[in-house]
Amino acid sequence: MVTETIFTKLGGTFCRPFADFQNRMEGIRAYVFDWDGVFNDGVKAGQGGSSFSEVDAMGTNMLRFGHWLRHHHLPKVAIITGEENPVAHHLAQREKFDAIYRNCSNKLTAFTHFLKTYSLKENEVAFIFDDVLDLAVAERCGLRLLVKHAAAPMLQNYVVKNKMADYITSGNDFAVREVCELILSSTEMYDEAIHLRSSFDPVYQSYLNERQCTIMKSLVLKEGKVTLE
Repeated sequence: MVTETIFTKLGGTFCRPFADFQNRMEGIRAYVFDWDGVFNDGVKAGQGGSSFSEVDAMGTNMLRFGHWLRHHHLPKVAIITGEENPVAHHLAQREKFDAIYRNCSNKLTAFTHFLKTYSLKENEVAFIFDDVLDLAVAERCGLRLLVKHAAAPMLQNYVVKNKMADYITSGNDFAVREVCELILSSTEMYDEAIHLRSSFDPVYQSYLNERQCTIMKSLVLKEGKVTLE
């Protein structure tokens, strides 16, 4: 498989046979991202939160476009973060994600709310994550993509041993773009999506018009309950 070879040469690791990875993709209807350590290196700037890269942002857009082309509807997309981060909120709003869950020390509560709100099953969600607070969600999802941190080899070992990941990225730099390109190419939608986007084809414009109608929900976890703000 060309896709598998490209990503293993990059340094990524498949924790299951690539054919099984592709099979799991068939039922995915939603994508959930952690924030710190996934969209960035996790370094904080005081109360200012942490940043994101436009390289990763483009990846999320192309991922959603590819899904739309393949299934003829938008996937559900959310960020679940343990912190209050205005930059994460900005990205979710700008890119018209369906929801952002903030201050979620217990991410499973937010995940359960996400499933119920959008009538999803656990195995219909792909989860992109990187650390300990994410594991309770990762073990339940249909597709799990772990962002690799060089300083956390034992966590990676734990995740693999307990079968909580299907793919481990080559590293932390632009990890979101890496997993988005992996998913797009594993579903054989990459070339078509890139061609239509780069030419701003009417098909892409139809997708974009639909995407822009998404109303993002901003939610926060307070006293164990998810509250809409």
